Amino acid sequence: MLKMENRIKNKENRLENVENNIMRSSSTKYIYILFSIFFSLAANAQCAMCRAVLAGDSNVKKAEAVNNGIVYLMVIPYLLVAIIGVLIYRMYQSKKKKAE
Repeated sequence: MLKMENRIKNKENRLENVENNIMRSSSTKYIYILFSIFFSLAANAQCAMCRAVLAGDSNVKKAEAVNNGIVYLMVIPYLLVAIIGVLIYRMYQSKKKKAE
């Protein structure tokens, strides 16, 4: 009988530990997200050829425009992947709710 009680207590302790770990990991995720949003660095996304062509004082506005265009083109694939990921996540969540 004592063995059974000990097993039950051990299972309860494990469940509490799992719940605590989940809470800690979700809070650290939010901290990392906030940190990355508020402390981001400016990116100069320019290849060597573009830099060589646009080098010089007279082409400052053109160089900035090229940098902004490159960053814009770089962001689009990441946004598409993120949107598809969110849609897949929602699809699985709706299937879970229907199964319950």
